[in-house]
Amino acid sequence: MRIRRRSFGDFVKAFFAFLALAVLLVGVPGALATQIGWPLPDGVPSFDWLQQEITVHTFLNILTVIVWLAWAQFTACVLVEMKAALSGVGVPGRVPGAGPSQLLARQLVAALLLVGATAASFTPGLSQLGNGYDANQKPTVAAAQATPGIFAQQQEQASGAAAALAEQASHAAAHADAGGSTAKQGDTKFYRIQPPEGRHHDSLWEIAQRHLGDGRRYKEIFELNKDRVQPDGSKLSEASLIRPGWIMEMPGDARGGDLVEMPDEAPHVSPDVQQQISDYARTGDHAQGGGGSGAQGGGHEHAGGGATQVSVPDQQRPAPGTGHQQATAVGAESDSSFGLPEALLTAPLLAAGLLGALGRRRRQALWQSAFGAVGGRRGMEPPTPSGDAQDVQDALLVGADPEGVRLLDRSLRGLAASLAEESRALPVVYAAWLSSGDLHLQLAQPAGKPPAPWQQGQDQTFWMLSRNDAERYEDTDTAAPYPGLVSLGTMDDSRLLLNLEAVPGIVSLSGREADRAAVFASVAAELATNGWSDRMTITLVGFGEDLTPLAPNRIRHLEDIEALVETMEAETRQRRGALGAAGHDSVLTGRTGPAQHTRWAPHLVLLAAQPSAEEAVTLAELAADASRLGIGYLVGTETGDLPGAAWEMEITGEGKLLAPLLGLELDAQLLPVAQQRAVVELFVESDPERDTDGPATAPPFLVDISEQGRPAVYARLVGPYEIIGLDTPDGERSALLHEALALLLLHREGVHPRVLSSALWPRGVTDDVRNALLDRLRIWLGTDPDGTPRLGRDASGRLTLAKTVVSDLDVLRSLYHEATQGKGVGSRAVRGRLLTDALVLVRGPLLADRPEGRYRWLTHEIVDAQLPLLVADTGLALCEFHMEKDRTEKAIEALNAALRTAPADERLWHELLRATHSTGDAVRLTELATDLIGRSGARGLPPRTEALLDELLPTWRDAIAAVG
Repeated sequence: MRIRRRSFGDFVKAFFAFLALAVLLVGVPGALATQIGWPLPDGVPSFDWLQQEITVHTFLNILTVIVWLAWAQFTACVLVEMKAALSGVGVPGRVPGAGPSQLLARQLVAALLLVGATAASFTPGLSQLGNGYDANQKPTVAAAQATPGIFAQQQEQASGAAAALAEQASHAAAHADAGGSTAKQGDTKFYRIQPPEGRHHDSLWEIAQRHLGDGRRYKEIFELNKDRVQPDGSKLSEASLIRPGWIMEMPGDARGGDLVEMPDEAPHVSPDVQQQISDYARTGDHAQGGGGSGAQGGGHEHAGGGATQVSVPDQQRPAPGTGHQQATAVGAESDSSFGLPEALLTAPLLAAGLLGALGRRRRQALWQSAFGAVGGRRGMEPPTPSGDAQDVQDALLVGADPEGVRLLDRSLRGLAASLAEESRALPVVYAAWLSSGDLHLQLAQPAGKPPAPWQQGQDQTFWMLSRNDAERYEDTDTAAPYPGLVSLGTMDDSRLLLNLEAVPGIVSLSGREADRAAVFASVAAELATNGWSDRMTITLVGFGEDLTPLAPNRIRHLEDIEALVETMEAETRQRRGALGAAGHDSVLTGRTGPAQHTRWAPHLVLLAAQPSAEEAVTLAELAADASRLGIGYLVGTETGDLPGAAWEMEITGEGKLLAPLLGLELDAQLLPVAQQRAVVELFVESDPERDTDGPATAPPFLVDISEQGRPAVYARLVGPYEIIGLDTPDGERSALLHEALALLLLHREGVHPRVLSSALWPRGVTDDVRNALLDRLRIWLGTDPDGTPRLGRDASGRLTLAKTVVSDLDVLRSLYHEATQGKGVGSRAVRGRLLTDALVLVRGPLLADRPEGRYRWLTHEIVDAQLPLLVADTGLALCEFHMEKDRTEKAIEALNAALRTAPADERLWHELLRATHSTGDAVRLTELATDLIGRSGARGLPPRTEALLDELLPTWRDAIAAVG
């Protein structure tokens, strides 16, 4: 705990505040009673009283009544502020019509209490009086209360306990100054964990802060006492899990009077405790014997009072080096980073969300471009990124864990569905931990036995699901139960996701502006693109205006805090009314109850600008009921002191996210400004609305389609995979070599070595295994006649293939490009030949015979969407070519050939209906319409197709009904 020393100025302020309160509360009524007297009539006034002459005495009495009323109002304000300050119960209530009076009372009470306790009310006037909030807020933060959504309970703090702590710290300092600690540097000292006082609970951070001068030295205490048997038979296994009565050996430079106890110099300690300390001192060799049952107490037992901390699950803790699969891969290949941003390499959920959203954006651009002109349209080839954008794209490919996102989403929805089947409400979840694929949910309070296959974790407030059990979940239509979860960082190889909408109040973030901005950008980007939310609103204030392209439907940007307050006041009223009308007590019951179709989407506010004291109090009032309404607040602060902050965090310049009184020290998940700009650039370049009238984009690799351009190695990817020009490798490594070559062929611009290894070995690989594969691949591909290796590297270190290694997809792209933008534009005969040759290459879907479990990296690619569009465009162009000469059957043949690879392309069906109609065969057209209806299934025909049939065959409905 950081103890603020009271200065002489504080005592002066308190003295004058006491005088002012005495004058206003006692002096004013005393003067009125003695000098003026009772202003009201002694008896019941009669009608004659109203007819009496109005004198100066009458006006004096009226003025006296007004003063009495003002005094009564001010007295009420003082009582309200005094009650709130002493009890620590949330924001003080408002006295009607007492704006300036209550502000004055608030300042006077705060100044008076400033010297009476270290805890004070979080009021606007405090900042003007020079008081800090550290001592007030942090003990409350240490106990993240089990009752969610009730701001008053979350902020409750007994002033007596705070005063006791201040007195304790003062005595310790005085004792040290007086030479009370006779131990020399290096002497062995011991500390006994104190029982909770009020809502304050001992923690290693506070012990280090008091007795070592720096809370961050708690690790030294932890290392000295780790796994040593305590008096109750348990052991210290987590820095955040300590219990009253435990004994801690302290570093030699610890100071602090009687609180630092030594076995033979503890006069104020009972003989039993002295014996316990002596016995504990003999375990200094850190013997590993003894029972470890106490380690299962979880993050709640250490406080001795049922408080809830966000703590790392201690069951099934991963051993060093067995963390997340992508983190393993990153660590194994650090020597080949080539400058890839580590911030994205170590953020698997964020990278997966960004990669998935980017793929959807690029597919949308392709599909929108499909309704343009057949030839010369933009969008067939997405732009190839370069520079920082290329590095960021590679980092996303390496760092992304889409399988982890899928399992997290299915697990949470499956839990919601299971609870709904049992007619049980969703528990309030403060945080989720991902550890070696297992999912741990930390509940705000015990919620009974979890539904199978979930299991109870280290205590009743942890529910755990193993990765093997999570893989049994199927997709479900249940609403996302916890869409406000967002990654903050890792601790001990476990990844923390904080549920922002469930935090009972504001989450504050302090630190340097640039460091805070990196945290805010990471949180905003993950919330905007994550895969475990249905929908949400993310309001950004003070930053992130350029993040809107990531998710225009989710992100909105407000200019200032005034606009935010106005917006959130209206939304808070609306949500309260909606919950009341629906009969729900919170959004959680709304998401899984009868009204779950409303989805109760969360609204998460990220405020990077520093609010003023008045604005902070207003936000605290809005956040008082926010967790029940599905609204979360993450607010930045320069000083680290924010009124109304339920949980306080700090980001350091070394990338550590600290919340010491929550027991957290994380390696923070960040999105620095350079990577943020590069990510936005990727999304902007993929915007389907951007430069739609521009020239068509050329393929990244054009093949010489003349006889002189015959390749040395030819791979057939469109259809079954086949390689011509190379011998088939022997052994089990053949499949891996084929997959590596396919990845290189689909990326002629070059493939980063880490992208290649993460694609082939998603769970990670060591350098020697990867380098051995590259050596075998280089030997297999061989060299060109001039001695140049067919597998090389470009200036950035990315792997590239020689131009003599070609795929049929390269040829298909080149033929279509040449037919529509090259020689075929001026020559009809050349165009027809090129289009026909291109369509002949199409033998089916991409890599049609790929084995189960391999080529999973294709889910990140847009080629699966790009190839059908390219084939459809080729078929449509060849159909148009034949219809110009009324060669209907040739046109129909071209369309049918394209439909084998692009069966869902509506444009092909339209042209096939028109071409069939031009034959004049109504029966054939009816058969085609019947086949098309059968392919449409339960969804029915698309509106445009139905309208076209009405035009070509008005009686098609009756004809199809007659056919049956």
